[in-house]
Amino acid sequence: MPDPLFPAIHAGSGKEALRFGDRSLTYAGLGAAAGALAAELPAGRVAVWATPTLHTSVAVVAALLAGIPVVPLNPKIGERELAHILADSSPAQILAEPGAELPDGLAGLPRRDIPLEGAGAPPAEPDAETPALIVYTSGTTGPPKGVVLPRRAISTTLDALESAWQWSAEDVLVHGLPLFHVHGLILGILGPLRRGGSVRHLGRFSLEGVTRELSTGATMLFGVPTMYHRIAESVATDEELTAALRRARLLVSGSAALPVHDHQRITAATGQQVIERYGMTETLMNTSVRADGERKPGSVGVPLAGVDLRLVDESGAEIDGRDEVGEIQVRGPNLFTEYLNRPDATVAALDNGWFRTGDMATRDDDGYVRIVGRKATDLIKSGGYKIGAGEIENALLEHPGVAEAAVTGEPDDDLGERIVAWVVPAGYRPDAGEVADHVAKLLAPHKRPRVVRYLDALPRNDMGKIMKRALG
Repeated sequence: MPDPLFPAIHAGSGKEALRFGDRSLTYAGLGAAAGALAAELPAGRVAVWATPTLHTSVAVVAALLAGIPVVPLNPKIGERELAHILADSSPAQILAEPGAELPDGLAGLPRRDIPLEGAGAPPAEPDAETPALIVYTSGTTGPPKGVVLPRRAISTTLDALESAWQWSAEDVLVHGLPLFHVHGLILGILGPLRRGGSVRHLGRFSLEGVTRELSTGATMLFGVPTMYHRIAESVATDEELTAALRRARLLVSGSAALPVHDHQRITAATGQQVIERYGMTETLMNTSVRADGERKPGSVGVPLAGVDLRLVDESGAEIDGRDEVGEIQVRGPNLFTEYLNRPDATVAALDNGWFRTGDMATRDDDGYVRIVGRKATDLIKSGGYKIGAGEIENALLEHPGVAEAAVTGEPDDDLGERIVAWVVPAGYRPDAGEVADHVAKLLAPHKRPRVVRYLDALPRNDMGKIMKRALG
Protein backbone atom coordinates (compact mmCIF):
# COMPACT_ATOMS: atom_id res chain seq x y z
CA MET A 1 0.00 0.00 0.00
CA PRO A 2 1.35 3.50 -0.81
CA ASP A 3 2.67 5.60 2.05
CA PRO A 4 0.04 8.04 3.36
CA LEU A 5 0.11 11.61 2.08
CA PHE A 6 -0.56 12.83 5.63
CA PRO A 7 0.94 10.43 8.19
CA ALA A 8 0.03 12.72 11.12
CA ILE A 9 -3.68 12.59 10.20
CA HIS A 10 -3.59 8.79 10.30
CA ALA A 11 -1.79 8.94 13.65
CA GLY A 12 -4.57 11.21 14.97
CA SER A 13 -2.81 13.13 17.75
CA GLY A 14 -4.19 15.95 19.89
CA LYS A 15 -1.71 18.41 18.38
CA GLU A 16 -3.18 21.48 16.69
CA ALA A 17 -3.12 21.07 12.91
CA LEU A 18 -5.10 24.05 11.61
CA ARG A 19 -6.15 27.39 13.06
CA PHE A 20 -8.22 30.06 11.34
CA GLY A 21 -8.91 32.94 13.70
CA ASP A 22 -10.50 31.53 16.85
CA ARG A 23 -11.37 28.15 15.26
CA SER A 24 -8.97 25.24 15.17
CA LEU A 25 -8.74 21.50 14.64
CA THR A 26 -6.33 18.97 16.07
CA TYR A 27 -4.98 16.17 13.91
CA ALA A 28 -7.49 13.81 15.54
CA GLY A 29 -10.35 16.23 14.88
CA LEU A 30 -9.22 16.84 11.29
CA GLY A 31 -8.96 13.12 10.64
CA ALA A 32 -12.45 12.50 12.05
CA ALA A 33 -14.14 15.34 10.14
CA ALA A 34 -12.31 14.75 6.86
CA GLY A 35 -12.64 10.98 7.16
CA ALA A 36 -16.40 11.22 7.62
CA LEU A 37 -16.76 13.55 4.64
CA ALA A 38 -14.46 11.40 2.50
CA ALA A 39 -16.77 8.43 2.94
CA GLU A 40 -19.72 10.41 1.54
CA LEU A 41 -18.17 12.10 -1.48
CA PRO A 42 -19.49 11.18 -4.92
CA ALA A 43 -17.38 9.50 -7.56
CA GLY A 44 -15.73 11.68 -10.16
CA ARG A 45 -14.55 15.16 -9.20
CA VAL A 46 -15.66 17.70 -6.62
CA ALA A 47 -15.38 21.48 -6.71
CA VAL A 48 -14.53 23.40 -3.54
CA TRP A 49 -15.62 27.00 -2.99
CA ALA A 50 -12.18 27.90 -1.70
CA THR A 51 -12.74 30.58 0.92
CA PRO A 52 -9.84 31.14 3.35
CA THR A 53 -11.48 29.03 6.05
CA LEU A 54 -11.12 25.88 8.10
CA HIS A 55 -13.95 24.43 6.01
CA THR A 56 -11.99 24.65 2.75
CA SER A 57 -9.05 22.87 4.35
CA VAL A 58 -11.27 20.05 5.65
CA ALA A 59 -12.94 19.64 2.25
CA VAL A 60 -9.66 19.42 0.34
CA VAL A 61 -8.16 16.98 2.83
CA ALA A 62 -11.32 14.84 2.70
CA ALA A 63 -11.20 14.62 -1.07
CA LEU A 64 -7.50 13.76 -1.01
CA LEU A 65 -8.11 11.03 1.56
CA ALA A 66 -10.86 9.63 -0.67
CA GLY A 67 -8.81 9.82 -3.85
CA ILE A 68 -11.32 12.23 -5.40
CA PRO A 69 -9.82 15.04 -7.54
CA VAL A 70 -10.48 18.54 -6.20
CA VAL A 71 -11.20 21.59 -8.36
CA PRO A 72 -10.57 24.66 -6.14
CA LEU A 73 -12.67 27.69 -7.14
CA ASN A 74 -11.67 31.29 -6.52
CA PRO A 75 -14.56 32.94 -4.60
CA LYS A 76 -14.01 36.08 -6.71
CA ILE A 77 -14.28 34.20 -9.99
CA GLY A 78 -16.13 35.82 -12.88
CA GLU A 79 -19.18 34.35 -14.58
CA ARG A 80 -17.46 33.42 -17.84
CA GLU A 81 -14.46 31.79 -16.19
CA LEU A 82 -16.68 29.85 -13.79
CA ALA A 83 -18.80 28.56 -16.65
CA HIS A 84 -15.69 27.45 -18.53
CA ILE A 85 -14.22 25.61 -15.53
CA LEU A 86 -17.48 23.83 -14.72
CA ALA A 87 -17.97 22.74 -18.33
CA ASP A 88 -14.34 21.59 -18.60
CA SER A 89 -14.02 19.72 -15.29
CA SER A 90 -17.63 18.46 -14.82
CA PRO A 91 -17.60 18.24 -11.01
CA ALA A 92 -20.28 16.08 -9.41
CA GLN A 93 -20.71 18.31 -6.37
CA ILE A 94 -19.78 21.71 -4.94
CA LEU A 95 -18.44 21.76 -1.37
CA ALA A 96 -18.82 25.01 0.54
CA GLU A 97 -18.80 26.33 4.08
CA PRO A 98 -22.28 26.59 5.62
CA GLY A 99 -23.88 29.94 4.87
CA ALA A 100 -21.57 30.80 1.98
CA GLU A 101 -23.45 32.55 -0.81
CA LEU A 102 -22.68 30.91 -4.15
CA PRO A 103 -23.09 32.54 -7.57
CA ASP A 104 -25.94 31.64 -9.89
CA GLY A 105 -23.52 29.75 -12.12
CA LEU A 106 -23.31 27.01 -9.48
CA ALA A 107 -27.08 26.66 -9.07
CA GLY A 108 -27.24 23.49 -11.15
CA LEU A 109 -24.58 21.67 -9.14
CA PRO A 110 -25.52 19.68 -6.01
CA ARG A 111 -24.22 21.48 -2.92
CA ARG A 112 -22.73 19.87 0.18
CA ASP A 113 -21.98 21.97 3.26
CA ILE A 114 -18.61 21.14 4.77
CA PRO A 115 -18.75 19.79 8.34
CA LEU A 116 -16.06 20.48 10.93
CA GLU A 117 -17.02 17.46 13.00
CA GLY A 118 -17.47 13.79 12.25
CA ALA A 119 -16.64 10.27 13.30
CA GLY A 120 -14.91 8.91 10.25
CA ALA A 121 -11.52 7.31 9.78
CA PRO A 122 -9.09 7.95 6.89
CA PRO A 123 -9.62 5.35 4.13
CA ALA A 124 -6.89 3.33 2.42
CA GLU A 125 -4.29 5.44 0.62
CA PRO A 126 -4.88 5.91 -3.14
CA ASP A 127 -2.17 5.24 -5.71
CA ALA A 128 0.53 7.90 -6.13
CA GLU A 129 -0.53 8.66 -9.72
CA THR A 130 -4.16 9.33 -8.73
CA PRO A 131 -5.16 12.90 -9.66
CA ALA A 132 -5.27 15.02 -6.52
CA LEU A 133 -6.03 18.54 -7.69
CA ILE A 134 -7.10 20.21 -10.91
CA VAL A 135 -5.88 23.78 -10.67
CA TYR A 136 -6.79 26.19 -13.44
CA THR A 137 -4.17 28.50 -14.89
CA SER A 138 -4.68 32.24 -15.12
CA GLY A 139 -5.71 32.07 -18.76
CA THR A 140 -3.58 34.99 -19.98
CA THR A 141 -3.38 33.54 -23.50
CA GLY A 142 -6.86 32.00 -23.75
CA PRO A 143 -9.37 30.15 -21.57
CA PRO A 144 -7.83 28.75 -18.37
CA LYS A 145 -6.38 25.25 -18.67
CA GLY A 146 -6.98 22.64 -15.99
CA VAL A 147 -3.63 21.42 -14.66
CA VAL A 148 -3.98 17.84 -13.38
CA LEU A 149 -1.68 17.36 -10.39
CA PRO A 150 -1.16 13.78 -9.16
CA ARG A 151 -0.52 12.88 -5.52
CA ARG A 152 3.06 12.03 -6.51
CA ALA A 153 3.77 15.64 -7.49
CA ILE A 154 2.45 16.98 -4.20
CA SER A 155 4.38 14.56 -2.00
CA THR A 156 7.68 14.94 -3.87
CA THR A 157 7.52 18.72 -3.87
CA LEU A 158 6.69 18.95 -0.17
CA ASP A 159 9.41 16.45 0.70
CA ALA A 160 11.98 18.35 -1.35
CA LEU A 161 11.03 21.51 0.56
CA GLU A 162 11.45 19.60 3.84
CA SER A 163 15.12 19.23 2.92
CA ALA A 164 15.61 22.70 1.43
CA TRP A 165 13.92 24.58 4.27
CA GLN A 166 14.70 22.15 7.13
CA TRP A 167 10.92 22.04 7.55
CA SER A 168 9.83 19.89 10.50
CA ALA A 169 6.87 18.96 12.67
CA GLU A 170 8.05 21.60 15.13
CA ASP A 171 7.37 24.42 12.66
CA VAL A 172 4.28 26.61 12.89
CA LEU A 173 3.49 28.39 9.64
CA VAL A 174 1.61 31.68 9.41
CA HIS A 175 0.20 33.12 6.18
CA GLY A 176 -2.78 34.91 4.71
CA LEU A 177 -2.72 33.50 1.18
CA PRO A 178 -5.82 32.48 -0.82
CA LEU A 179 -6.59 28.76 -0.91
CA PHE A 180 -7.38 28.21 -4.58
CA HIS A 181 -3.83 27.95 -5.93
CA VAL A 182 -0.51 26.18 -5.35
CA HIS A 183 1.10 28.69 -2.98
CA GLY A 184 -1.65 29.06 -0.40
CA LEU A 185 -3.25 25.61 -0.63
CA ILE A 186 -0.54 23.07 -1.46
CA LEU A 187 2.42 24.75 0.20
CA GLY A 188 0.54 26.72 2.84
CA ILE A 189 -1.99 24.11 4.05
CA LEU A 190 -0.94 20.69 2.76
CA GLY A 191 2.74 21.41 3.46
CA PRO A 192 2.38 21.74 7.25
CA LEU A 193 -0.03 18.79 7.33
CA ARG A 194 2.45 16.53 5.53
CA ARG A 195 5.17 17.52 7.97
CA GLY A 196 2.95 17.02 11.00
CA GLY A 197 3.31 20.69 11.92
CA SER A 198 0.75 23.45 12.32
CA VAL A 199 -0.60 26.32 10.24
CA ARG A 200 -2.22 29.52 11.45
CA HIS A 201 -4.13 31.21 8.65
CA LEU A 202 -4.84 34.92 9.01
CA GLY A 203 -7.98 34.92 6.87
CA ARG A 204 -6.42 37.82 5.03
CA PHE A 205 -2.93 39.23 5.30
CA SER A 206 -2.28 41.98 7.82
CA LEU A 207 0.82 43.32 9.51
CA GLU A 208 -0.97 43.02 12.83
CA GLY A 209 -1.68 39.35 12.23
CA VAL A 210 1.90 38.60 11.23
CA THR A 211 3.17 40.42 14.32
CA ARG A 212 0.78 38.56 16.63
CA GLU A 213 1.50 35.08 15.30
CA LEU A 214 5.29 35.42 15.01
CA SER A 215 5.29 36.80 18.55
CA THR A 216 3.37 33.79 19.89
CA GLY A 217 5.12 30.74 18.52
CA ALA A 218 4.88 30.82 14.72
CA THR A 219 8.24 30.00 13.13
CA MET A 220 7.68 30.47 9.38
CA LEU A 221 5.99 33.10 7.21
CA PHE A 222 4.84 32.64 3.61
CA GLY A 223 3.96 35.67 1.50
CA VAL A 224 3.96 37.22 -1.95
CA PRO A 225 5.96 40.33 -2.90
CA THR A 226 3.10 42.76 -2.27
CA MET A 227 2.93 41.47 1.31
CA TYR A 228 6.68 41.74 1.82
CA HIS A 229 6.61 45.21 0.27
CA ARG A 230 4.16 46.27 2.99
CA ILE A 231 6.50 44.74 5.55
CA ALA A 232 9.50 46.54 4.02
CA GLU A 233 7.61 49.83 4.17
CA SER A 234 6.84 49.34 7.87
CA VAL A 235 9.84 47.66 9.52
CA ALA A 236 11.80 50.87 9.99
CA THR A 237 9.07 52.37 12.21
CA ASP A 238 7.04 49.41 13.54
CA GLU A 239 9.12 48.06 16.42
CA GLU A 240 6.70 45.25 17.32
CA LEU A 241 6.65 43.95 13.73
CA THR A 242 10.42 44.15 13.51
CA ALA A 243 10.87 42.26 16.77
CA ALA A 244 8.40 39.59 15.65
CA LEU A 245 10.17 39.06 12.33
CA ARG A 246 13.48 38.63 14.15
CA ARG A 247 11.97 35.65 15.99
CA ALA A 248 11.04 33.81 12.79
CA ARG A 249 13.05 30.82 11.66
CA LEU A 250 12.26 31.36 7.98
CA LEU A 251 10.64 34.02 5.80
CA VAL A 252 9.66 32.73 2.35
CA SER A 253 8.48 34.77 -0.64
CA GLY A 254 7.04 33.36 -3.85
CA SER A 255 4.60 33.65 -6.77
CA ALA A 256 6.56 36.59 -8.25
CA ALA A 257 9.99 38.16 -7.89
CA LEU A 258 10.66 40.10 -4.69
CA PRO A 259 12.45 43.36 -5.57
CA VAL A 260 16.02 43.54 -4.28
CA HIS A 261 15.24 46.87 -2.61
CA ASP A 262 12.61 45.22 -0.41
CA HIS A 263 15.04 42.41 0.44
CA GLN A 264 17.56 45.00 1.58
CA ARG A 265 15.13 47.02 3.69
CA ILE A 266 13.86 43.95 5.55
CA THR A 267 17.37 42.67 6.21
CA ALA A 268 18.62 46.06 7.38
CA ALA A 269 15.82 46.35 9.94
CA THR A 270 15.51 42.75 11.14
CA GLY A 271 18.68 40.88 10.24
CA GLN A 272 16.48 38.36 8.43
CA GLN A 273 17.11 37.44 4.80
CA VAL A 274 13.94 36.46 2.95
CA ILE A 275 14.38 33.37 0.81
CA GLU A 276 12.73 32.98 -2.59
CA ARG A 277 11.60 29.88 -4.39
CA TYR A 278 10.36 29.27 -7.91
CA GLY A 279 7.52 27.11 -9.13
CA MET A 280 4.53 26.94 -11.43
CA THR A 281 1.12 25.33 -11.34
CA GLU A 282 2.31 22.67 -13.80
CA THR A 283 5.55 21.89 -12.00
CA LEU A 284 4.90 22.80 -8.36
CA MET A 285 8.29 23.79 -6.88
CA ASN A 286 11.45 23.74 -8.99
CA THR A 287 14.10 25.71 -7.11
CA SER A 288 14.67 27.42 -3.79
CA VAL A 289 17.29 29.20 -1.77
CA ARG A 290 18.17 26.69 0.95
CA ALA A 291 17.76 27.49 4.63
CA ASP A 292 21.36 26.37 5.18
CA GLY A 293 22.69 27.94 1.98
CA GLU A 294 23.89 31.34 0.84
CA ARG A 295 21.16 33.94 0.51
CA LYS A 296 21.42 35.88 -2.74
CA PRO A 297 18.71 38.57 -3.02
CA GLY A 298 17.05 38.41 -6.42
CA SER A 299 17.85 34.71 -6.90
CA VAL A 300 15.38 31.83 -6.63
CA GLY A 301 18.14 29.47 -5.55
CA VAL A 302 19.15 26.07 -6.84
CA PRO A 303 17.12 23.11 -8.16
CA LEU A 304 15.31 21.09 -5.52
CA ALA A 305 16.10 17.43 -4.92
CA GLY A 306 14.72 15.34 -7.77
CA VAL A 307 14.30 18.28 -10.15
CA ASP A 308 16.40 18.51 -13.32
CA LEU A 309 16.70 22.06 -14.69
CA ARG A 310 18.29 23.37 -17.85
CA LEU A 311 18.41 26.63 -19.81
CA VAL A 312 17.92 26.55 -23.58
CA ASP A 313 18.33 29.14 -26.32
CA GLU A 314 15.83 29.94 -29.06
CA SER A 315 16.95 26.92 -31.09
CA GLY A 316 16.42 24.58 -28.14
CA ALA A 317 20.13 24.06 -27.52
CA GLU A 318 21.22 23.89 -23.88
CA ILE A 319 23.28 26.81 -22.57
CA ASP A 320 25.01 27.42 -19.24
CA GLY A 321 23.22 30.74 -18.63
CA ARG A 322 26.28 32.59 -17.37
CA ASP A 323 26.60 34.94 -20.30
CA GLU A 324 23.24 34.45 -22.00
CA VAL A 325 19.59 34.45 -21.01
CA GLY A 326 17.80 31.15 -21.66
CA GLU A 327 14.38 29.59 -21.15
CA ILE A 328 14.01 27.37 -18.09
CA GLN A 329 12.99 23.78 -18.78
CA VAL A 330 12.44 21.27 -15.98
CA ARG A 331 11.67 17.60 -15.53
CA GLY A 332 11.09 15.37 -12.53
CA PRO A 333 8.40 13.76 -10.37
CA ASN A 334 7.07 17.23 -9.47
CA LEU A 335 5.48 17.66 -12.93
CA PHE A 336 1.77 17.60 -13.68
CA THR A 337 0.15 14.72 -15.54
CA GLU A 338 -1.68 16.65 -18.25
CA TYR A 339 -3.89 19.59 -19.13
CA LEU A 340 -7.43 18.32 -18.66
CA ASN A 341 -9.12 17.65 -22.03
CA ARG A 342 -6.20 19.34 -23.84
CA PRO A 343 -3.83 16.68 -25.24
CA ASP A 344 -2.64 19.21 -27.82
CA ALA A 345 -1.58 21.70 -25.14
CA THR A 346 0.05 18.93 -23.09
CA VAL A 347 2.18 17.84 -26.03
CA ALA A 348 3.10 21.43 -26.89
CA ALA A 349 4.25 22.11 -23.32
CA LEU A 350 6.79 19.29 -23.31
CA ASP A 351 10.13 18.85 -25.06
CA ASN A 352 11.07 15.17 -24.79
CA GLY A 353 9.93 15.07 -21.19
CA TRP A 354 11.16 18.57 -20.32
CA PHE A 355 8.46 21.11 -19.42
CA ARG A 356 8.83 24.43 -21.24
CA THR A 357 8.23 26.99 -18.49
CA GLY A 358 8.34 30.13 -20.64
CA ASP A 359 10.44 31.77 -17.90
CA MET A 360 13.75 33.32 -18.89
CA ALA A 361 16.74 33.16 -16.57
CA THR A 362 20.46 33.21 -16.04
CA ARG A 363 22.50 30.93 -13.77
CA ASP A 364 25.68 31.79 -11.89
CA ASP A 365 28.78 29.71 -11.15
CA ASP A 366 27.18 28.36 -7.95
CA GLY A 367 24.12 27.14 -9.84
CA TYR A 368 21.82 29.84 -8.49
CA VAL A 369 19.00 30.72 -10.89
CA ARG A 370 18.00 34.33 -11.46
CA ILE A 371 14.74 34.83 -13.38
CA VAL A 372 14.62 37.85 -15.66
CA GLY A 373 11.02 37.51 -16.81
CA ARG A 374 8.54 35.68 -19.00
CA LYS A 375 9.51 34.76 -22.52
CA ALA A 376 6.30 36.25 -23.91
CA THR A 377 6.28 39.55 -22.01
CA ASP A 378 9.60 40.15 -20.24
CA LEU A 379 12.30 39.32 -22.78
CA ILE A 380 12.94 42.50 -24.74
CA LYS A 381 15.03 42.38 -27.93
CA SER A 382 16.39 45.88 -28.41
CA GLY A 383 19.24 46.99 -30.64
CA GLY A 384 20.56 43.45 -30.98
CA TYR A 385 20.53 42.82 -27.23
CA LYS A 386 18.35 40.38 -25.28
CA ILE A 387 17.28 42.26 -22.16
CA GLY A 388 15.37 40.90 -19.17
CA ALA A 389 12.73 43.23 -17.75
CA GLY A 390 13.37 42.07 -14.18
CA GLU A 391 16.82 43.61 -13.73
CA ILE A 392 15.59 46.96 -15.07
CA GLU A 393 12.64 46.85 -12.66
CA ASN A 394 14.99 46.24 -9.74
CA ALA A 395 17.16 49.17 -10.85
CA LEU A 396 14.13 51.46 -11.14
CA LEU A 397 13.06 50.58 -7.60
CA GLU A 398 16.38 51.89 -6.29
CA HIS A 399 15.40 55.40 -7.42
CA PRO A 400 13.95 57.41 -4.52
CA GLY A 401 11.14 58.72 -6.72
CA VAL A 402 9.89 55.25 -7.74
CA ALA A 403 7.46 53.34 -5.52
CA GLU A 404 6.52 50.62 -8.02
CA ALA A 405 7.77 49.79 -11.50
CA ALA A 406 7.13 47.48 -14.41
CA VAL A 407 9.03 47.20 -17.67
CA THR A 408 7.71 46.12 -21.06
CA GLY A 409 8.80 46.34 -24.67
CA GLU A 410 6.99 47.93 -27.58
CA PRO A 411 7.76 47.93 -31.31
CA ASP A 412 10.42 50.35 -32.53
CA ASP A 413 11.40 50.83 -36.19
CA ASP A 414 15.06 51.35 -35.35
CA LEU A 415 15.70 49.15 -32.30
CA GLY A 416 13.19 46.36 -32.96
CA GLU A 417 11.75 46.95 -29.50
CA ARG A 418 12.15 49.89 -27.17
CA ILE A 419 12.12 49.62 -23.39
CA VAL A 420 9.11 51.15 -21.66
CA ALA A 421 9.09 51.86 -17.92
CA TRP A 422 5.77 52.07 -16.09
CA VAL A 423 6.33 54.00 -12.89
CA VAL A 424 4.25 54.66 -9.78
CA PRO A 425 5.92 57.74 -8.24
CA ALA A 426 6.97 57.89 -4.59
CA GLY A 427 6.64 61.35 -3.11
CA TYR A 428 7.59 63.18 -6.29
CA ARG A 429 7.47 62.41 -9.99
CA PRO A 430 10.95 62.05 -11.50
CA ASP A 431 11.17 63.13 -15.13
CA ALA A 432 11.84 60.59 -17.87
CA GLY A 433 15.44 61.70 -18.42
CA GLU A 434 16.26 61.28 -14.74
CA VAL A 435 14.76 57.78 -14.73
CA ALA A 436 16.63 56.74 -17.88
CA ASP A 437 19.96 58.08 -16.63
CA HIS A 438 19.49 56.27 -13.32
CA VAL A 439 19.08 52.91 -15.07
CA ALA A 440 21.94 53.56 -17.53
CA LYS A 441 24.28 54.34 -14.64
CA LEU A 442 23.39 51.18 -12.68
CA LEU A 443 23.16 48.73 -15.59
CA ALA A 444 24.21 49.78 -19.09
CA PRO A 445 23.17 52.48 -21.57
CA HIS A 446 21.33 50.01 -23.84
CA LYS A 447 19.12 48.98 -20.88
CA ARG A 448 17.78 52.47 -20.18
CA PRO A 449 14.05 53.07 -20.75
CA ARG A 450 13.29 54.99 -23.95
CA VAL A 451 9.76 55.76 -22.72
CA VAL A 452 8.52 56.40 -19.17
CA ARG A 453 4.81 56.27 -18.37
CA TYR A 454 3.32 57.15 -15.00
CA LEU A 455 0.48 55.36 -13.18
CA ASP A 456 -1.29 55.67 -9.84
CA ALA A 457 -1.01 51.89 -9.37
CA LEU A 458 0.12 48.85 -11.33
CA PRO A 459 -2.52 46.28 -12.35
CA ARG A 460 -2.09 43.15 -10.24
CA ASN A 461 -3.88 39.81 -9.87
CA ASP A 462 -4.91 38.06 -6.63
CA MET A 463 -1.36 36.81 -6.10
CA GLY A 464 0.19 40.25 -6.46
CA LYS A 465 1.67 39.54 -9.88
CA ILE A 466 1.77 42.51 -12.22
CA MET A 467 -0.54 41.93 -15.19
CA LYS A 468 1.66 43.28 -17.95
CA ARG A 469 -0.84 42.45 -20.65
CA ALA A 470 -3.06 45.12 -19.11
CA LEU A 471 -0.35 47.76 -19.68
CA GLY A 472 -0.29 49.56 -22.96
